Amino acid sequence: MSTDAPPQLSAELGSAPPESFTQLTPEQARLLAEALRARRESQASGLNRAAEDALKLVPALARGPVRRILFR
Repeated sequence: MSTDAPPQLSAELGSAPPESFTQLTPEQARLLAEALRARRESQASGLNRAAEDALKLVPALARGPVRRILFR
């Protein structure tokens, strides 16, 4: 396994990869790290959309202050 793949995976996982990940080729490890990053970005985007949609339930005059409180 290349020396680049474990740090990439560690960064995406938030901890050291499981020992079994040493069996991955450098290309597989890179693809896994990219897939994890893409999924995390997709989830964050979905959460942001959901929060903005929820703000539509707040009266118009209060949206600005509520947005500032929630999204400092």
